[in-house]
Amino acid sequence: MITRDEIIAYMEQKSYRPLGYLELKEALNVSEKDETAFARLLGRMEKEGDIVQTRKGKYGLPRMMNLVRGVISISPRGFGILRPDEHTEGEIFVYGRDLNGAMHHDRVMVRINRTGAGGQRPEGEVIRALERAHRQVVGTFRKLRPLPQVIPDDPRLLYPVYVKPKTKMRVNDGDKVLVEITVWPDKDRYPEGRIIEVLGGKGEPGLDVLCIIRKFQLRDEFPSQVVKEARRVAVLPGEDELAQRRDLREWKMVTIDGEDAKDLDDAVSIERTQGGYRLGVHIADVSHYVSEGGVLDKEAFRRGTSVYLTDRVLPMLPPELSNGICSLNAGEDRLAVSVVMDIDEKGEVRNYEIFKSVIRVKERMTYTDVNKILLENDPDLRMRYSELVPDFEVMGELCRILRKRRMDKGALDFDFPETKIIVDEKGWPVAVARMERQLAEMIIEEFMIKANEVVAEHLYSLKVPTLYRVHERPDEDSIRELNRVLGVFGHRVAEREVQPKHFQEILEKIKDRPEERTVSTIILRSMRHARYAPQPLGHFGLASAHYTHFTSPIRRYPDLVVHRVLTYLLEKGAIPAKKRTAWEMKMPLCGEHSTLREITAEEAERESADLKKAQYMKQFVGEFFDAVVSSVTSFGLFVELENTVEGLVHVSSMADDYYEFDDRSFSLTGRHTGKRFRIGDRVRVQLVNVNIDEAKIDFELAG
Repeated sequence: MITRDEIIAYMEQKSYRPLGYLELKEALNVSEKDETAFARLLGRMEKEGDIVQTRKGKYGLPRMMNLVRGVISISPRGFGILRPDEHTEGEIFVYGRDLNGAMHHDRVMVRINRTGAGGQRPEGEVIRALERAHRQVVGTFRKLRPLPQVIPDDPRLLYPVYVKPKTKMRVNDGDKVLVEITVWPDKDRYPEGRIIEVLGGKGEPGLDVLCIIRKFQLRDEFPSQVVKEARRVAVLPGEDELAQRRDLREWKMVTIDGEDAKDLDDAVSIERTQGGYRLGVHIADVSHYVSEGGVLDKEAFRRGTSVYLTDRVLPMLPPELSNGICSLNAGEDRLAVSVVMDIDEKGEVRNYEIFKSVIRVKERMTYTDVNKILLENDPDLRMRYSELVPDFEVMGELCRILRKRRMDKGALDFDFPETKIIVDEKGWPVAVARMERQLAEMIIEEFMIKANEVVAEHLYSLKVPTLYRVHERPDEDSIRELNRVLGVFGHRVAEREVQPKHFQEILEKIKDRPEERTVSTIILRSMRHARYAPQPLGHFGLASAHYTHFTSPIRRYPDLVVHRVLTYLLEKGAIPAKKRTAWEMKMPLCGEHSTLREITAEEAERESADLKKAQYMKQFVGEFFDAVVSSVTSFGLFVELENTVEGLVHVSSMADDYYEFDDRSFSLTGRHTGKRFRIGDRVRVQLVNVNIDEAKIDFELAG
């Protein structure tokens, strides 16, 4: 039976011209017995956009027809940007009039109408939606004539959804609802749908986060069969099975996490050796409990990742596993996969072992306490953990060595402060604060990076199918646009063959300067999003030739996949041909799905944080704050407060002059006064308005 790859390979030949069904069948020598399966495969490939059928019934590859397949991102301003599936191709701009019913994050086929020139993106038109991203939409119900509408909460979903008035549900004007789309939009028609859940009236406790959960189609409850399976498997094996593992229960190891963490993936151990250090990274053996293809595995795959909203966690695995038997809780026997590395005084791994183990964590440490021990010499904590203090000091020593080695290789270090949002029992924010990364956080970061590199290189050397964490070099268009902004601050990077070291040099120059946060953000935005792929394409940001995610299998599905591959190798010694083929076919889909779930989780977490920031700031309307200009646009200044809250000073509120935007220097300059506002400037602002529904915060310049 002919395969998808064989059809594509045939069409990729230079001599190929578009062929009709019968011509293609004959050219590929499809037998009568296989014709039905061939016709189905051809139809599926055409539906998914692998191939295109012309109006004359001829088949060819999209690029032969000047077509590009990809995922489209819609701006609230009405236009779209297509990110092609082929990562080597550049983005395509789509005007609103050419969206033809495409919605945010749909996978679509776009015809290129105009090629890019002078650094501009090519322009195109959506000709078909291949895969819809939003089958359900959260919005506000409005009783309008002739038909009621649901106005989507997400401004990137441009079209209101018409809903039929007949419904058994009691729904009031202004209620938040979940609507299922029954008729998709096209060039001349808005979408239609039916209300499937009334989420609640405006202002009800918990409604805000529930709307985010529904909006991003997150799973907040586990199916009963998944919970049942979790309870069945959440038991420690007997001593006979434990005896088959390396017994590390007497090793001195700890977990170091945030105070609120309950899903403890990783423990670390350390000892000084004659040639340097022996570092142990011990990761929860989740693959022992979640068997491939089972109900737990299928649910974990659907979720892809745990999602950390401000007032709750939506775990990838049920609590019986994520907080229970898989979590490396202190004083309890746990199954692990251990990576023990001998590292010399220059930070180079001289030898390593990867094996199944049984461990017992000595102490559950927090970043706060370890920082106090190492940075503040807190006498009470040093006394309390006196047995472990020497280990923490050695960890700090090795951390600095590993970090220096990474920096010497050209790794990028974006030192962005995190935001800590504290909520009360009803989910209302009571504090928003900046969290700085300190030594304890860096210790865990460096140790996990090193373990991930070692596992990636190990799997690569064995040439086995797996998932890598890849981060590709920025494309030339992104670098060109980046240089426009960097030029304002007197910096520039090479547009061809750019290396991580080039960015690192700039990050070092701006360290502790007013523009540090802004320039770091601009550089980060020029980067491609890291993704999961079966090919070892390297990690640009970490300057690593081979990298994977191995250290968080409780909360990331790709890590669980890597553990399965390692387990098979450790237990069987080699992967048989049938298993290898099955995994090789599965990995691309798994990598793509996991990447999309990660992006969705990031967007939900960001929106949740922005919403809580807006709720928190509402009480301070009218008050004055010191801020830094974080971005300058034609319509105003974005400013950031010390607590990381960001808002807009609209140009219309800058009434002392008429301000003109310079897109070369990214500045606003008063036409008469010459007063100038640039990125990094310190300003005094007054909070004048907070729109909680849209999570928008407005400031005005003071004085």
